[in-house]
Amino acid sequence: MNEAIRPGPEDPSQSAGLPQLSVIVPTFNERDNVTPLFRRLEAALTGLAFEVIFVDDNSPDGTWEVVRNLASGDCRVRCVRRIGRRGLSGACIEGILACSAPCAAVIDADLQHDEMQLPKMLALLQGGETDLVVGSRYVAGGSADSFNRQRAGASALATEVAKRVLRVGLADPMSGFFMIRRDRFERLAPQLSTQGFKILLDIVATARGELRTKEIPYTFASRLHGVSKLDSMVALDFLGLVLAKLTGDAVSLRFLLFAMVGSIGLLVHFAALYLALEAFDWPFPEAQGFGALSAMTSNFLLNNFLTYRDQRLKGLAILRGLLLFYLVCSVGLLANVGVAKSVFDQEPIWWLAGAAGALMGVVWNYAMSGLFVWRRR
Repeated sequence: MNEAIRPGPEDPSQSAGLPQLSVIVPTFNERDNVTPLFRRLEAALTGLAFEVIFVDDNSPDGTWEVVRNLASGDCRVRCVRRIGRRGLSGACIEGILACSAPCAAVIDADLQHDEMQLPKMLALLQGGETDLVVGSRYVAGGSADSFNRQRAGASALATEVAKRVLRVGLADPMSGFFMIRRDRFERLAPQLSTQGFKILLDIVATARGELRTKEIPYTFASRLHGVSKLDSMVALDFLGLVLAKLTGDAVSLRFLLFAMVGSIGLLVHFAALYLALEAFDWPFPEAQGFGALSAMTSNFLLNNFLTYRDQRLKGLAILRGLLLFYLVCSVGLLANVGVAKSVFDQEPIWWLAGAAGALMGVVWNYAMSGLFVWRRR
């Protein structure tokens, strides 16, 4: 028989009512950090009714199993295990929407954020004059000295772009450590992107100045266990988010990434078309078809790696997905070749005809890809 779930120590209010604070922790391969983080949160939040929601993207290292073991002994711990989707922003959104407290904090699992600031952040929200409290590395008293030169430069550049382009007034809009009133968040949630890493920037840009915000300093520590999830793809995520906000969310971040990949596919298309015409002396219709097929293949691989990496196909699913991608895009391909041939017959400029044909399939390919190739399971 399983042991009865017991309330955490020094937290008698937990069994009497809802928690005052929900702490959302997005995780992926953080099994060594989960227990130390929870112990630190226990110490920092002594006397407060709180819950910790770990949102795990089905970590191969079994992070979710460690969280469930913790939850079996302490009802303040909850585990949300996500299958078939990945991404820090999406994890944070799901975690906050699943929480039961009026205030929700987001903190990384890597022990680099200062959990001792949480009571101060909560007090500011409970004071009624603030909707969002941001742990900032770039206000007086804060520090990001643990950054290497490359990461410090990238952070500074992204911060400057966010301030100038999106008119964000925060000193540290790239921070991953913040606390927000849940009711304010729920109003914004339908407009937020589930992709990328910069959930705070998305929140502030989407709110358009309607959130009363306060920044407090903290020192960004060095990672003790595990590997950073930041990679070169984060830059493209960031660029896509900025462009999406500039268009007033008229187009989604995912569509913008799909379009970026499509631009690369257009270059592939031109290269393959030129090769077929000049090197192999193929007739134009066959050469155009070869160019389109080459572009479709490169687009599928890049979209699987980047645009849909939260739903990335692996193993045999890649081959099935590629074949399905060819199938659902066949209508676009036929239109592509037909339009290109018509343009070439009118004006035999290969690059103009190729571009006209390639542009025909963009919207169709995007819609069908989301419906059939990378559909959520």
